[in-house]
Amino acid sequence: MNRSIVHMDLDAFFVSCERRNNDQLKNIPLIIGGGDRGVVASCSYEARKFGVRSAMPIRMALRLCPDAKVIRGDYELYSNLSHMVTEIIQEKVPVMEKASIDEFYLDLSGMDKFFGCYQWTQEIVAAVKKETGLPISFALSTNKTVSKIGTGESKPVGSLQIKESEIKPFLNPLSIKKIPMVGDKTFQLLSRIGIRTIETLSEMPVMVLQQMIGLNGKELWKKANGIDENPVVPYSERKSISTEKTFTNDTMDIIELKRLISGMAEQLAYQLRQEKWLTSTVVVKIRYANFDTETKQHKVAYTSADHTLSRVALELFNQVYTRRMRLRLVGLRFTGLVHGNHQMNLFEDTEEQMSLYQTMDYLKNRFGADAVGRASGFDFEK
Repeated sequence: MNRSIVHMDLDAFFVSCERRNNDQLKNIPLIIGGGDRGVVASCSYEARKFGVRSAMPIRMALRLCPDAKVIRGDYELYSNLSHMVTEIIQEKVPVMEKASIDEFYLDLSGMDKFFGCYQWTQEIVAAVKKETGLPISFALSTNKTVSKIGTGESKPVGSLQIKESEIKPFLNPLSIKKIPMVGDKTFQLLSRIGIRTIETLSEMPVMVLQQMIGLNGKELWKKANGIDENPVVPYSERKSISTEKTFTNDTMDIIELKRLISGMAEQLAYQLRQEKWLTSTVVVKIRYANFDTETKQHKVAYTSADHTLSRVALELFNQVYTRRMRLRLVGLRFTGLVHGNHQMNLFEDTEEQMSLYQTMDYLKNRFGADAVGRASGFDFEK
């Protein structure tokens, strides 16, 4: 049985949320992001015409589009609307994966026996627009890669159906940049030897690609040929990652406790980035020597940044540790996870911070997770 996989993407999600609540923001160049040293979290199509893109430094964006209006963003609004859309879709389909705050995959395989998958998806989109007022695009095909590329080609507020026989003709003329796993470095590397279209990439020997870019070469070749067996992973609100430390001897060494929590935050944030998760809730847990256990949690804008998560974790520890008693355990948990890259939420990040994370993660990937870390959470006795 051929699979029927839909990719849905809320168009310029942060921008659409702001415009939903303020008509004066419609039809003008709009940028969502941090201050002068921050980066663009999202931008309107009017701003994109001037070359503005997500993750671009705000300063550069304003040089390209001086008349753009910059808004820092309202995390609570975006989170609530994303949850509304999630519930609408989840009620109507057998299997849904929430790939990020504004992206969804649906597995409608077999449903065409009862109801046309394309028509069914159109009705879901109509329900989202009616109940939330948010624009959404989608594409239907036989796998996740082709559907995601199709959604990108259908934007804004568009739809595509790419049947199995149409996959190669659809993909071939497109730039290799359209393949989700092709970043700037891979694009530049392939471009230097004349590989710029998906058709050219699909005709390359797999061994050559593996020699050029490593183990991902085979996966890239498969995607260029419209092959993707990855399943749609059912979405669960309950996913979390956590770590905790039980002390051999109960302690009330505040400096050591804060160092430990900071290190935990860095460790879990690195895990988030490696597994392409973002978290929206930080939970700190402590257990006193008499076994009394207390927790404290705080909502944050979806992120995987050490500096944000560590700061919130330490603030929560200060709030929850109120007794002058020794502790036997401390723990940290990140919940409310959605799949996505850190670039989705850059309300407070700067260019320098983004560059720092890329460098630190590269070193950790190459030399081990403990190869480099922030001094505040580093155990110098190891």
